[in-house]
Amino acid sequence: MANQINRKYHLFDAEDKSPGRLATEIATVLRGKNKVDFAPHIDGGDFAVVVNSDKFRITGNKMEGKLYHRFSGYPGGISTKTLKDRMESESEKVIRDAVWGMLPKNKLRDRMIKRLLVYKDDKHEHKIEINH
Repeated sequence: MANQINRKYHLFDAEDKSPGRLATEIATVLRGKNKVDFAPHIDGGDFAVVVNSDKFRITGNKMEGKLYHRFSGYPGGISTKTLKDRMESESEKVIRDAVWGMLPKNKLRDRMIKRLLVYKDDKHEHKIEINH
């Protein structure tokens, strides 16, 4: 079945868009729910190319108030970053984490997230067939 899936590239521009609303659109494409032959047990989604990942719009006090936690598993191994710190160093991961939370929590999730391609600016090498 995997050789019969025709995968296309969809372009998403993150400039002036909310990360949550953008993540729902991306998750729909990665999952394949926009296709006629969608089946929840088949990984039939397309590729999603996101450009301008450091230019999305944040409202309110989220730049200082939203926190991202990581835990290494060791005592005292929790590290916390604000959204502002994370945007300066790794803005691609902010989009990736938002999409990761929107994907279904099953065995197909790892394969779906590998088709998400995020870039800081508008330069990419993929042949885009469909724009959003």
